[in-house]
Amino acid sequence: MANEKYRKIASDILAIVGQDNIISATHCATRLRLVVKDHDSIDTKAIENVDEVKGTFFNSGQYQIILGSGIVNKVFEELETMNISTVDKAKQDEYVKSQEKGVKALMRTLGDIFVPIVPVIAATGLFLGLKGVIFNDNILGLVGLSTEIFPPYLNQLVSVLTDTAFAFLPALITMSAFRVFGGTPMIGLVIGLMLVSPILPNAYGVASGDAEAIMVGGFLPVMGAQGSVVTAILTGFLGSKLERKLRQVMPNSLDLILTPFITMLVMIIVALMGFAPIVHWLEKGLIALTQFLMNLPFGIGGFFVGATYPLAVITGLHHMYVVIETSLLANTGFNQLITLCAMYGFANLGACLAFYTSAKSAKVKQTVMGAFMSQLFGISEPVLFGLHLRYNLKPLYVMLFSSGLGAALLSLFHIQSNSYGLAVLPSYLMYIYEGHQLLIYFIVSLFSMGLCYILTKMFAIPEEILVED
Repeated sequence: MANEKYRKIASDILAIVGQDNIISATHCATRLRLVVKDHDSIDTKAIENVDEVKGTFFNSGQYQIILGSGIVNKVFEELETMNISTVDKAKQDEYVKSQEKGVKALMRTLGDIFVPIVPVIAATGLFLGLKGVIFNDNILGLVGLSTEIFPPYLNQLVSVLTDTAFAFLPALITMSAFRVFGGTPMIGLVIGLMLVSPILPNAYGVASGDAEAIMVGGFLPVMGAQGSVVTAILTGFLGSKLERKLRQVMPNSLDLILTPFITMLVMIIVALMGFAPIVHWLEKGLIALTQFLMNLPFGIGGFFVGATYPLAVITGLHHMYVVIETSLLANTGFNQLITLCAMYGFANLGACLAFYTSAKSAKVKQTVMGAFMSQLFGISEPVLFGLHLRYNLKPLYVMLFSSGLGAALLSLFHIQSNSYGLAVLPSYLMYIYEGHQLLIYFIVSLFSMGLCYILTKMFAIPEEILVED
């Protein structure tokens, strides 16, 4: 009787979907996963009325039917007897990946690169946030203390925990990109470490004026690629392609030595003298554009700065903003730019809360909570790469709008900090110099977080996180 029940379920599903419509079938712990020719021809309501079917959704080229643990295995066994092309999950995932084009393919690739790195960045974000709170004169002053109570070496030792992952982030990205694009991850790691070698002028130092770029030929600026996500991804992509091509033509006796040698030599030249100078010139243009936008009236400039700053963080161009911030503080004693940029951190918190309260997947909840805790202290990469760029870009669009609107309101009220370097929860310390400034900043920050939460819940929750593990 039990076998007849599951055979009927399989037969009903097959009749509704259409045997000729199914390219391949597989299953995971709870879902039957079908790659189909025409998704629109399937009567979803009829599928959901089949016995034991708990829901359906279409994602990444797969029509997924939720049956539940145990049931899906028995239904799949019956399908295998009905002349359906069945494959293992890995092969079907590879097929789906090959069919994705354009933005979807780009999002999957970026997700594959960054998802393994996100936990490390999130943990480092917590370290950095705690350091910002503990080693802060404003907070210690509340109990009559100052940072002078700490021995000088303690700050250095703590910095090992807080600065290492971000100092070598391009190396981690390049290594992960080599893995995704079929190269040797260890070669990618070494090339990435070369990009941030301490022998080169530090990109942040060049941005702040504390260091000068090496001028090759008198016109080509060469420096480290600290914070440059784009340079790291491009290096990983082209480097892995070059390595694979070399392995096809290199004699076996020379492959072990010459392939890594040529790959590292070519890519470090291309990266430092090709990608890096372009990124440097883009950064200069970004500074000029941001300064122009900040001066636009009626909150328009604030909206554009607030909405575009997260994109600068994604590409790694945001470290150049310190030039504008330093100039503002030196000439006026206040820093309006960090105020306009700060709202995206609060918007990210709203997005995390929306994901966490919506997700039925325990794995997604764990990722979201780690990203939330990291963002609480100002580290946004886990949210950007673990959520916004991983799920069809809708959460990103909502966050950009929420960030921009919050920044526009702050611009209208002329809110500005008296410092820089603090974000999200610790950022309130930059406005305690005046009650009005702190109150408006606090209200708008909650507004940005609440707006992003509501809009994400309404328009940007991906269906795939609504399925239990």
